[in-house]
Amino acid sequence: MSETTHDVLAELRFSDLLSAVASKTPSPGGGAVAAAVGALGAALGSMVVAYSAGKKSLAAHVPELESAAIQLTRARELLLLLAEADAAAYSRLNALQKLPENDPQRIAEWSQAVEGALGAPNSMLAACGDLLRLMGRLGPITNPYLKSDLAIAALLTESCARAAAWNVRINLPLVSTESERRRLDAETNRLVAEAVLRAAAIERACTPEPTRS
Repeated sequence: MSETTHDVLAELRFSDLLSAVASKTPSPGGGAVAAAVGALGAALGSMVVAYSAGKKSLAAHVPELESAAIQLTRARELLLLLAEADAAAYSRLNALQKLPENDPQRIAEWSQAVEGALGAPNSMLAACGDLLRLMGRLGPITNPYLKSDLAIAALLTESCARAAAWNVRINLPLVSTESERRRLDAETNRLVAEAVLRAAAIERACTPEPTRS
């Protein structure tokens, strides 16, 4: 299943990706879509940086822009890998759920499978947080004509974070202890709230001043 997800996200045409998501198959599903949206946000951020690095007026920021370009590429690649990890984790958990609760294999592998199902979306949330912190620093040092692109990149990244949170929450009932469920839920809510605030701040920074007649 992870190989299929990799093919869909990394190799298929966009129209084929849409068809694959729309089809009656478990993968690519919400996790892959979330990661793809985040990867698009990172890619759009890369475009903003690419159009900024060569401008004479931004020459003083070249080291920061070069570092940002590397970080954005890595984020895009990471999110694609997390799409694979999410699909693989779902496949493993789904297979165990089909076994009787007293099945030895299910008992032996259950905790690790639940941890895997939570791990990928948690990592997406963390990656989105890093991305939004980076994008927040890009506003003042990038091409002003691409402010709308930077704002859209931030919104896509926020959407990835919020979507990943759904994949955490949907699996929380599978966690065996209430204290751990509460901890994970609180941490998820904190990361989402932070992503929303950071994206909103980037939007405000990118909003053009109103024209005066």
